[in-house]
Amino acid sequence: MTERPDPDQLLEHVQAEEARAKRGHLRIFFGASAGVGKTYAMLEAARAVKASGTDVVIGYVEPHGRLETERLTEGMERLPTQTVRYRELARAEFDLDAALSRHAAILLVDELAHSNLVGGDPAPRHPKRWQDVEELLEAGIDVWTTVNVQHLESLNVLIVQTTGVQQRETLPDHVFDTADEVELIDLPPDDLLARLRAGKIYLHEDAANAVERFFRKPNLMALREIALCRAADRVEAAARNSAITTHTPHSRLASDRVLRGGSAS
Repeated sequence: MTERPDPDQLLEHVQAEEARAKRGHLRIFFGASAGVGKTYAMLEAARAVKASGTDVVIGYVEPHGRLETERLTEGMERLPTQTVRYRELARAEFDLDAALSRHAAILLVDELAHSNLVGGDPAPRHPKRWQDVEELLEAGIDVWTTVNVQHLESLNVLIVQTTGVQQRETLPDHVFDTADEVELIDLPPDDLLARLRAGKIYLHEDAANAVERFFRKPNLMALREIALCRAADRVEAAARNSAITTHTPHSRLASDRVLRGGSAS
């Protein structure tokens, strides 16, 4: 005799499927370090889909003074930032409420591991930007964002051992692992160092300090290898999970891509 399905379980399943269908998709442009071209690649992709008629809006992009990156924002709708004051400082931050109100089809929100200015005025709703992004996804907004491998929480100790530099802003791995799509933006260390020397990553006065503290070739080679391995882990997870279900974000990880030679981070 066939056992009848539990009505409560069926209802729970239907509700979960409806919630999943309404949830926005998360696309991460992932790199080994600053300067590989994550933000540039994100903006190029955004301009391409905007040209096809998709409603794409810049919620927050940090060009770090890079003219090549700034030029890609021209002609695109850009939400105003929110001025947050802390002691004697004033900092331009992503405006979550403005983004929710605008409700673009695709919203660009740079630097997923960023820490919001807790203690500032006005106070942020969440301490971390990834939590802002989670609220946007729950509202049904697709979000494109960027992150470096050294910010993944599970790799924090390994990164310190490898580079000698402590990363204070970290991202829970589940945010990365459940993203709908990750694109690895890959740039060989020699090309990255050439960009650094040309002033295309940091302003010239900051470049020497960056080389001394972080941008040494052995560091960059190790970070690149770690990023490639972490991206490969996602593809393997996709293969395992797709054999079980076709309804989770993991089932779309096989579409992850590697883009080489980005122009600016």
